[in-house]
Amino acid sequence: MPARVIGRFHAALERRLPEQRLFLRSDTDTRFVRLRPTTQAVALAGSAVVLAWTIVATAILMMDSIGSGSAREQARREQANYEARLDALSVERDKRAEEALAAQERFALALGQVSAMQSALLASEERRKELETGIGVIQATLRRTMTERDQSNKRVAELAAAASEGPQLGANGATSEDVAETLGFVTAALGRTASERDAMAEVADNAKAEASEIAYEMKLLEERHDEIFTSLEEAVTISMAPLDKMFASAGLDPDDLIDQVRRGYSGQGGPLGPLAPMLPEGYDPDADRAGRILDGLDRMNLYRMAVEKAPFAMPLKTSFRYTSGFGRRWGRMHEGTDLAGAPGSPIYATGDGTVVHAGWQSGYGNLVRIRHDFGIETRYAHMAKVRVEVGQKVSRGDRIGDMGNTGRSTGTHLHYEVRVNDSAVNPMTFIKAANNVF
Repeated sequence: MPARVIGRFHAALERRLPEQRLFLRSDTDTRFVRLRPTTQAVALAGSAVVLAWTIVATAILMMDSIGSGSAREQARREQANYEARLDALSVERDKRAEEALAAQERFALALGQVSAMQSALLASEERRKELETGIGVIQATLRRTMTERDQSNKRVAELAAAASEGPQLGANGATSEDVAETLGFVTAALGRTASERDAMAEVADNAKAEASEIAYEMKLLEERHDEIFTSLEEAVTISMAPLDKMFASAGLDPDDLIDQVRRGYSGQGGPLGPLAPMLPEGYDPDADRAGRILDGLDRMNLYRMAVEKAPFAMPLKTSFRYTSGFGRRWGRMHEGTDLAGAPGSPIYATGDGTVVHAGWQSGYGNLVRIRHDFGIETRYAHMAKVRVEVGQKVSRGDRIGDMGNTGRSTGTHLHYEVRVNDSAVNPMTFIKAANNVF
């Protein structure tokens, strides 16, 4: 059966491709080459394969050229968009910095005004006490004067009654001239007392009016204090909201970060003065509000320290392209973000920290690991050159290496990782969180 099939196949080939002979003539003899149907079929099949391969390869090259052209155009557009975004972020950061400086200046000015107002309040309070004391003295003097006046009136009545009884005064040795002189003296004394009483009454009225005016000024000062404190409280609250959002977006507990920074910056000392008297709770509401505002400013300052220590920055400042994100890739977990750029592009530390590894590590190639505060670690892999050493202290923006293609890598790029408590997290979380503020 197979022989018959093969025979039919050869017969069909001979009908389609009859045997050919190629004659090769030289000066001395003539030769020929016999081309059997099978040989002709193999040659034709090989030619068809070569032609098909040529067509496919040409199509692939053309598609790759078209795709690379569009990819380059897309890369240029992404680069332009990224640079525009960087410019906008720089302008926004400068604006926020100016607003922070202006807020600090306004706060310092407000504190000066509060201090001046408190001094004025203290002076007004002392003056009010002095006026109250003066009013008390005037009232006591008035009461004493009125008592003396009543006694003098009584004495005058007695003398008048004695003057009407001439014989009796003569018997007692008193003359009418003596009585008249006594009446004149008493009348003059009563006139002086009445004048003093009127003067004291006028002084008391003036003191009451001045006390009312001081009370009104104190009320205005209290209202102004309340406006200043309200403005400061709102400014602190508005400034704190984006910082809380930034740390929460990065998966960090703001209160825990603040506690750690406060423990790291807790130095105290100096000679101590006399023990200050203990004030009762709620003794000065304005002082309590000022204390809360100062606590808010202290928290903002601690946030600033935390931002300097945490990796809230980009590791590259030159043009680059995102080639692979955080997540599963080809069935395996990709624990970082790949940023492709030109060979030798500078790589920078994204936060303050200490270098704990600087050298070769399987899969990563040339790797730099930086340990930051708050249990955070950043990794920079596939470097062409490492520019730091183990144990070296680095700050944000310090150059730590050059972009390369070492380790398990298919092209020049930076593999950037962020780990919190030794667990990999998406680095874009930190980068995007910082974009909301800076």
